[in-house]
Amino acid sequence: MDFGLVLQTDPPASAVVGLMRRAERNGFRYGWTFDSAVLWQEPFVIYSRILEHTEKLTVGPMVTNPGTRTWEVTASTFATLNDMYGNRTVCGIGRGDSAMRVAGRRPNTLARLGEAIDVIRDLAEGREATVDGQPVQIPWVKDGRLPVWMAAYGPQALALAGQKADGFILQLADPFLTEWMIKAVRDAASDAGRDPDSVTICVAAPAYVGDDLDHAREQCRWFGGMVGNHVADLVARYGEHSGLVPEALTAYVAGRSGYDYSHHGRTGNPSADFVPDEIVERFCLLGPAEAHVEKLRALRDLGVDQFAVYAMHDAREATIDAYGRHVIPVLRDRPSRPLLRGA
Repeated sequence: MDFGLVLQTDPPASAVVGLMRRAERNGFRYGWTFDSAVLWQEPFVIYSRILEHTEKLTVGPMVTNPGTRTWEVTASTFATLNDMYGNRTVCGIGRGDSAMRVAGRRPNTLARLGEAIDVIRDLAEGREATVDGQPVQIPWVKDGRLPVWMAAYGPQALALAGQKADGFILQLADPFLTEWMIKAVRDAASDAGRDPDSVTICVAAPAYVGDDLDHAREQCRWFGGMVGNHVADLVARYGEHSGLVPEALTAYVAGRSGYDYSHHGRTGNPSADFVPDEIVERFCLLGPAEAHVEKLRALRDLGVDQFAVYAMHDAREATIDAYGRHVIPVLRDRPSRPLLRGA
């Protein structure tokens, strides 16, 4: 099992770089950041510094979207970083939540997202692609490689991830929901004629190591609010009792009254006051290191290839170090992936 660290690009950028260096020293192999140009600093500028000051860390957004930047700009930016530092980037992508809504735009359609996945990958790897009806190729790309991993929750998005993406990003760590969603992605990959095991599975969620569960829950409650923002879209589209989305995912948003992006992804987010303790514990990893290992083993057995730690709380350094000492050494080498139940 691989491990990643997820940060917001709050100033100073040097602090983000320092935490990523700390993560690499502790055995993390991926460094991810949010990508929302109004709320945080520009991540691609910071990636260049992270790559310069690390040796093997792979970096990328969790997640970018097809609307903030034109596709050839996104591809060229990744390709430039890869040319400078040796194919050490990954493109996490989704429809766009905070990045689009804060700027007064709607999230991208799945059709547009699916087209963007192909175009950005092709251009960043040196192949010709069609952009707005125009054939485009970046002539200086040599031996470029850009895996594109898609974030998804709903049935149509999960199907698209299985059909097109190199990896699937699931932003919650509930084993029941993880199993359901991995199966949906792998079934879609198989139906599309792809090897379902070729899709890398990444689960991302807050992790807080310590014995004070009350404090840990309060530090991570924001995550249930952030996930709830996506779930509310699914309820609006499919209905709470449609059967197309598990009620274990949708039921808790009934008390949600709105969302303030000025607190997005931050401890103390008042828009997360509707999130019950049960959801925080199901979606996040809390408690002593042994509890983290136990839950991660369960996720690994379901087919999860990477766990990415959201570190938006008051114990970032301590959590990175605890994972380096007590969690990553136990779970770094994974056995062969078992069949999913019901597969």
